[in-house]
Amino acid sequence: MPIDISLAEFEAAVDDAIDEIPDDLARAMNNVAIFVVEEYQPGPGEEPDTELLGLYEGTPLTERDSWWDAGSLPDRISIFRQPLQRACSTREELVEEILVTVIHEVAHHFGIDDDRLHELGWG
Repeated sequence: MPIDISLAEFEAAVDDAIDEIPDDLARAMNNVAIFVVEEYQPGPGEEPDTELLGLYEGTPLTERDSWWDAGSLPDRISIFRQPLQRACSTREELVEEILVTVIHEVAHHFGIDDDRLHELGWG
């Protein structure tokens, strides 16, 4: 049975996950915003039933260059509330999955790919 918590509780769990990012890494994050979004909307060419728990959209720090600073929009990390709730059956499991998802997406901001994240246990 999926877990259902209020939006405020979910956002607090995301904030707690962000607080788990080590200070030196948090200070290194540059021009990125983290949002809670209810559902992932598949794009053109994607399977309509594609379900993501989180999504990083932007230019990883490892790929930025002097051109990047000139008026670039912030990178965006979306944490998808409903898919995460559907994937979990307890509050504890949901809080842990939110943490894993936030860390996973922040790692993409630092240029770490999915293969490496899976090797590190953050898949």
